[in-house]
Amino acid sequence: MMRALIIEDDEVVTRFIAKGLRQHGYLVDVARDGREGLFHALEQAYDVMIVDRMLPALDGLSVLKTVRSAGNTTPILILSALAEVDNRVEGLRAGGDDYLTKPFAFSELVARLEALQRRPRGGVAADTAYQAGDLELDPRRRTVTRAGEPIRLLPREFALLEYLMRNRGQAVTRTMLLENVWDYHFDPQTNVVDVHVSRLRAKVDRPFSEPLIETVRGVGYRLRDPGD
Repeated sequence: MMRALIIEDDEVVTRFIAKGLRQHGYLVDVARDGREGLFHALEQAYDVMIVDRMLPALDGLSVLKTVRSAGNTTPILILSALAEVDNRVEGLRAGGDDYLTKPFAFSELVARLEALQRRPRGGVAADTAYQAGDLELDPRRRTVTRAGEPIRLLPREFALLEYLMRNRGQAVTRTMLLENVWDYHFDPQTNVVDVHVSRLRAKVDRPFSEPLIETVRGVGYRLRDPGD
């Protein structure tokens, strides 16, 4: 079942889209302003997002830019009454994958969402699946399994594991993780990396007999590959 996030402050439009998507078998979450929408986008895993440009609290383009800077590659469809070419270009450059102007037919919205979900994410590199022992990560399908069991990760956890797997066998520093997974230059004293690694371990390592994520004292972390 597909999960969709709608970030839209117009209640009539929101109800119209949410009802239609649920009838098409989607699980739907709704946010009424940009800040609420950004929170959901960064803390939950979605198959697609629908984001209005003109939102209270935080505008849609700012939401897009923050989501993309966090390494989240979920397909995003922008909704807007702004229909000029420059408006569409601005939205796509901010991180949108498609742009649909209001008013719109629901059938076109669904067709665009289906097209977005058929696209590979992240270009050529996204077609590369990673494996370390019985742990597998597929960036294109956004799936993680271990010993054949599916593991559901939040977007940030997925990005963190993907970076560790791309560098499996090598120690990566907290600074490297902050710059490549968060795309921000945090205070080096922050514990955000350690908190997320702990959450990742709880899902990837603790239910299984052999831990793969190692702490490298004085450096950072390493994803061990049992095959090496």
